Amino acid sequence: MTDTARTTRFPTLRTIVALILREVETTHGRAPGGYLWAVLEPVGAIAIYTLLLAFGLRLRHPPLGTVFMLFLATGQIPFSMFQNITRKLSFALRYSRALLQHPAVLPFDAIMARFLLETLTGITVFCIVIGGIHLTFHIQTQVNIPAIFLGLALTAALGLGIGTLNCWLFMSLPLWEQIWAIVNRPLFLVSTIFYVFEDIPTDYRGYVWYNPLIHVVGLMRKGFYPTYGADYVSVGYVLAIAMGCLFTGLLLLRFHPPDPMR
Repeated sequence: MTDTARTTRFPTLRTIVALILREVETTHGRAPGGYLWAVLEPVGAIAIYTLLLAFGLRLRHPPLGTVFMLFLATGQIPFSMFQNITRKLSFALRYSRALLQHPAVLPFDAIMARFLLETLTGITVFCIVIGGIHLTFHIQTQVNIPAIFLGLALTAALGLGIGTLNCWLFMSLPLWEQIWAIVNRPLFLVSTIFYVFEDIPTDYRGYVWYNPLIHVVGLMRKGFYPTYGADYVSVGYVLAIAMGCLFTGLLLLRFHPPDPMR
């Protein structure tokens, strides 16, 4: 095989790997502590929420299990993983606008590089934090591995779909960036991080059910709490939103590409 064939056989893969390395260097490589902050941030948030719930509100037990930190982690970490993936992908073209002038770099490359890096980071943080909680509090319970993996996969898919669509919207319709910031603010409170779906008053459950993140969180908690059924979870609904947004975003990027220098 000639050198030319070797360099052109997997151009997209080579470009994505190069973009990932660039992302690692620019995002955490120059900061003190590097990727340590990716772990410390959710740990700090979970610790603060635990203190507020256990001491500020004087709650003796979480809605599920006996360890507040585990209950909060099963909601906080998937939510943060979704937020991080969505945010990174939403600004992927703006961040790589100079590189997009090169014909070898496509918008898809920039999106996939950020998606792969943030997904791997999120899964790593999840394993470290959940493992640390189990070791610290000596939690011994049977976990549902397929449910946990499916929850992480749906989190990544949802972030990929919405992030890809936002990537086009942020570049083509600047006003959408402000609208998304406003819509996104109350999302933290209605994603069942501090409570379970069954605690929501019956009159409002029908509305909250349409938030795809409650399905992800519910599936994750089903994986750690054997007695929790999470019958309201709809995997098909989450996949429909994720794939619908991804398909729409890719079509818009393909047939109506935004100006990368905008």
